Amino acid sequence: MTVRLTAMATEIPERLAPSDLAFDAGSVTMLVGPNGAGKTSLLHALAGLPGSSGKIMVDGHDTQTLSPVQRIRHLAFVGASRDVRWPLLARDFIALGLPAQSQPDRIDEVLVSLEAEALADRRLDHLSTGERSRVMIARALVSQSAALLLDEPIANLDPKWQLAILTRLRAEADKGAAVILSIHDLDLARQHGDRVIVIDNGRIVSDGSPLEALPASIIAEVFGVTRKSDRWVRA
Repeated sequence: MTVRLTAMATEIPERLAPSDLAFDAGSVTMLVGPNGAGKTSLLHALAGLPGSSGKIMVDGHDTQTLSPVQRIRHLAFVGASRDVRWPLLARDFIALGLPAQSQPDRIDEVLVSLEAEALADRRLDHLSTGERSRVMIARALVSQSAALLLDEPIANLDPKWQLAILTRLRAEADKGAAVILSIHDLDLARQHGDRVIVIDNGRIVSDGSPLEALPASIIAEVFGVTRKSDRWVRA
């Protein structure tokens, strides 16, 4: 399988230990860990945001050498905050993610795929948190980037939309993207991820298939819970 994104010695001092990682095309990777464990820090480092160090390559290109237009084609990032108060129409906000010379019809295609057509002509600052979340994800998807990084994309969404977003991200992976997202729901991580990376105290403690990365021992040690019948209980 083609390696889509490679991170070499990527770190954020005092928040994320140096890490070497590779993410394949066509894969969905779930980042899990307790609050403050380093999931967001890892996503920030993979996106090459200020404060991080290391080398990030997407399809063989060093992201630090790419122009803004080239970067859109290679890497898209959705942060955890939904507190965007720009008085823009949702459609215009999504258009900011379009690569140069892309067809504007792409905006409508993405909105339809997220069942969000009704949001297109509403102001971003008038949307609910969940609605803004879907619009922000649409902005990332419209870029058709090779790698998608999403920090808690299904937070603030009801169960229907959580499943809808995960299904939509799976479709993007099926087209060849490397999709990497943080998530708190261990059951959803197991069900929808090809790979799970467990992070604790800024370090990767487990990395593999959902079954390999989330054995009962790791879940008890890192999360302090265990499975009892059909529910999680404190370990």
